[in-house]
Amino acid sequence: MTDVTVLIATYNRAALLGGTLDVLARSEAPGLRSWEVVVVDNNSRDRTREVVESRQPSFPVPLRYLFEAQPGRSAALNAAHRASAAPFILYTDDDVHVARRWLRSGAEALAQGWDYVGGPVVPMWEAPRPPWLDSTLHGTIAILDYGPSPFVFENRRRVPLGANMGIRRDLLDRIGGFRADLGRSNGRKILGQEVPDLLARARAAQARGLYVPEMLVEHHVPAARLTKSYFRRWWYGKGASKAALELGQPLTELGLDLRREPHIGPVPRFMLGSVVRDIAGYAKSLAARDAARRFHHEMMLAYAAGYLAARGFTWKKPPYGKFEVRSAKFEVGSK
Repeated sequence: MTDVTVLIATYNRAALLGGTLDVLARSEAPGLRSWEVVVVDNNSRDRTREVVESRQPSFPVPLRYLFEAQPGRSAALNAAHRASAAPFILYTDDDVHVARRWLRSGAEALAQGWDYVGGPVVPMWEAPRPPWLDSTLHGTIAILDYGPSPFVFENRRRVPLGANMGIRRDLLDRIGGFRADLGRSNGRKILGQEVPDLLARARAAQARGLYVPEMLVEHHVPAARLTKSYFRRWWYGKGASKAALELGQPLTELGLDLRREPHIGPVPRFMLGSVVRDIAGYAKSLAARDAARRFHHEMMLAYAAGYLAARGFTWKKPPYGKFEVRSAKFEVGSK
């Protein structure tokens, strides 16, 4: 049986996927453990299958191609979960270059007993970094760096990015896979709360995760995402999907239990306070001609707008705990 499976979900990125696989092929092996790579093609219309198959004969370990017709990254990864029996799973994307020790570092941490792991994601800029891009907004384009020292995610109330994380199979068996209604899917507004939801269930199961600095990947940042319009859509979508996430996961990564927090209608009271502070911060940065801080506050307001729109106009507190996870089938249903 294979010990480590590397999962890559892909959609119409054949040109980048080839480079990802070529770099991954040069990875330092995870000790005496066997490994494989599974590429999940999520309805691509380009040369994705050809790119994978052209590399299979020379790839140093089994390189498997899997097609998943149901749209969405969550559905693709859940299909890969079912197709693999490896006790350790590492996730990365189709537009990254992993460091030489990425595979070994992640697998070793999981083998040591950590339930999940994650590492830094640094940018490969396709276009110059815009002056309005504040570092607090790096998550929009999947950039993350918590520094050079390892730490336990729960101790600092941090989470890894889906582009660079790993998880133990036995934890997945306990908590289930990714919620398809929260993941990214072509043609839908930008979402992306499937990883926070998975990790919220992991925390509820008393799981512990480790930040592994050596588990580094370089992430391609396309010029098309370095626009204000993309950021506005992303933050509005994040607010909407966060509102949906919290219905089923009312205990946040910061330790707040939303079931016990004061609300004004469907919205936690503290969030309305954040809106007031961001409006004031926007006005202050506008007067100071600080483009980066002004755009930061604008994005926080876009997030709040998406959140409020998803909650709707009502005077009732939302029904937290609406969703239940059916872990055996890696899916989510409604009560």
